[in-house]
Amino acid sequence: MGMINLELRCPKNVDPNPSWNFDNLMSELSSLESKLYKNGTDSSLNPKPFIKSPARDFRKIGRREKSVENSKAFVMRIDDVELDEFDDDEGTEAGSLVPSSRFTFTDIYLSESDDSDDEQMQQMQVSVMDKMGVVEGAFLEVTHEHQLGVKEEIRNQLAVLETQLVAEKEKSTSALVQVEKNIDVRRQMDRKLDLHYQRKIAEALDDHLTAIQRDHEHRSQLEERKIRDDAAVEEAKRKEKALQEEKLRQQKAKEDQEARLEAAKRAEEERKAAQEAEKLAKEAADKMKEENLRKDYVNAQKAASITSAANVSKEMKSSGNLVRAAVNALKLEERRLQIYKELNDRNQLIISGSHTNFVPKERDIKRTIRQITGTIDNVRSKASKLVEILKDPACPQSVSMAMFAKEITSIFETTSPKFNSSAFACGHVIVYVSSQVPAVMDCLLAEFHKACIYTVPKHIMYSKAAFETEESYYKAIGYREENGKIETTDSYLERIESLMKLYGALVQTVAQGVQNKHGLEEGWVWLARFLNVLPPNRYTAVALEAFLEMAGFALHGKYKSQFVKVLNTISREFVPKLRARDPNAGSKISRIQEYIESQKFLQEPTGWRLQGALLSHTFVPEADRRQEQYHHAPSRHFTYHR
Repeated sequence: MGMINLELRCPKNVDPNPSWNFDNLMSELSSLESKLYKNGTDSSLNPKPFIKSPARDFRKIGRREKSVENSKAFVMRIDDVELDEFDDDEGTEAGSLVPSSRFTFTDIYLSESDDSDDEQMQQMQVSVMDKMGVVEGAFLEVTHEHQLGVKEEIRNQLAVLETQLVAEKEKSTSALVQVEKNIDVRRQMDRKLDLHYQRKIAEALDDHLTAIQRDHEHRSQLEERKIRDDAAVEEAKRKEKALQEEKLRQQKAKEDQEARLEAAKRAEEERKAAQEAEKLAKEAADKMKEENLRKDYVNAQKAASITSAANVSKEMKSSGNLVRAAVNALKLEERRLQIYKELNDRNQLIISGSHTNFVPKERDIKRTIRQITGTIDNVRSKASKLVEILKDPACPQSVSMAMFAKEITSIFETTSPKFNSSAFACGHVIVYVSSQVPAVMDCLLAEFHKACIYTVPKHIMYSKAAFETEESYYKAIGYREENGKIETTDSYLERIESLMKLYGALVQTVAQGVQNKHGLEEGWVWLARFLNVLPPNRYTAVALEAFLEMAGFALHGKYKSQFVKVLNTISREFVPKLRARDPNAGSKISRIQEYIESQKFLQEPTGWRLQGALLSHTFVPEADRRQEQYHHAPSRHFTYHR
């Protein structure tokens, strides 16, 4: 038997990844058989050709059986880099996998059992060896090894592909999840930004509308205030003109009356002269008798005139002993009370002749005054409201001024004197209101004088000859009658203390931007008149202590050493006389001495400073200005009557 050269039908350039199947292998074996039969001469050495038995089903590939219809070819893909090495002309997409040679093994059966394959191959080898010889056995061995290599390569590639597919799937899934999360986060951020921008736009719009509304309200208030001010100026001018005309009329009437009285007096003198001439012209017989009668009449007239002068002098002396007050203070009191009386008389005529009910206006004033507190905003708002009420054309200004004065006084007559903060706040309100309505100050001071005679200052001495009973005296100095009985002294002293604290708070008030028409100068004058004229007793002691407690701090800030001298005078003169005259005034004496000795006038009184600002920065004592003397105010010298 000759040698057989087996050559595979493949191109010279062998494909590194051949695509072999079972049909190709069977066709190759058939071609080999035909060559063997053609070249062989000895039939005994060349066996008969293979008789194909029914081929086993090798179409199941892999570890799981798949039908021919559902089988898919194996596709190997290589990267762009490897593809570029083989073929530079073919263009691919960057980063993608390109299709390569396909391996289709639909006709090869890959069993999961390696033992069964080995047995079949051994039987095949034995059968081939027996029938075909050594060459066929070698070829079969080569074929078997090739199939094993192909199957191993397929398994490796399947495992790699499965791993890559799983990794790609997980990577794609995680990427999709991350993308969805990023989308949700971005959507939430966009929603928040939209809400934030909408809120900012709404706030800006609201602020703009608020500013426009506030500006409109401010302009409206300015216009209304200007209208009210113009009306008030016109009303003041009209009243001033009417008052001047009334004064001129009264003066003219007075002059006319004085002229008539003078004419009547001259006529009477002429008549008396004529009668005297007639008496002198009588007969001589009756001359002596007439002369005697005339002498007797003249003597009687002289005695009567002397008696009348003595009685008048006695009455003046008695009156001077009862009322203790400075002459100027009494004149001011009389003038204020006269103005207030005329105001009340005019109000009575207005109220009786008008059908308007002024009770709600009075309630509004009372409620506004009771709502005053020690804050800057409250003081300004309440003062503005009271000015609006006083300038309301629906109610005559004289009526509203009288209501304001009565309500201020009545509230502090019934308020405990411990509430100093309300007194300082009310002082501010009074100053603000009087700056807009000047006539309010005289009405309020007149009401003070009626409620407390020590605001004049004035004191009435007790005399059995002047007063029928003690109750009459108590009523004269300001005691009130309640349910047919005179009030107690403690109640009267509490009312004096409360009203004097309000008066002291008023005279020391310095409001920003306005002038106090009854300021510290009036307080200094009051203190001088008080110490010069009023006697030391329990009533004057309470009034003095309350006044110093409220106004002493401001008086010392302005008058400094002069005020200290006044306090020394009180300590040396007033207190000892008070102790000697009234032994029961121990508590009042101790309070005055404590105020002077502990130098409480250097400390701000309780409630003096409004919340948020000072009552008056002018009178705040500073460390570097304690030694300065006050040179601008005129010096006032007074003597204390012993």
